[in-house]
Amino acid sequence: MSNKAEVMVVDDEAIVGERLRDHLEKKGMAVEIFTSSHEAIDRLKEKAFDVIVTDIKMEGPSGIDVLLQVKKIAPNSEVIMITGYGDFATFRESEAVGAYDYILKPFKMDEVAKKVAKAASRARKRSK
Repeated sequence: MSNKAEVMVVDDEAIVGERLRDHLEKKGMAVEIFTSSHEAIDRLKEKAFDVIVTDIKMEGPSGIDVLLQVKKIAPNSEVIMITGYGDFATFRESEAVGAYDYILKPFKMDEVAKKVAKAASRARKRSK
């Protein structure tokens, strides 16, 4: 594993993933983006990520489904859920399954970067 935090971003809106990737890479992180939750889950089987940032509402498997797969495939990874819907029930569900944090859209890039950095630090400590 490199010294850079390894981050996966899953959002069916390509522009969200691209903006997050650009900002997180400027902060020194290695980022892969996916607009398909199916493809993201397949990639999780091939590579370990410190942090997965996933939208909740997507075509195909939802962000909750991605979270469940992460907990099975890569239990040391942290998952940050993002959504445009302030649904408290979904927040509680993702928290109960093991999400690290929950961010509402629209979000500030620096806020996301700080949360991702903290989550990556926690994931790396757990992996040792």
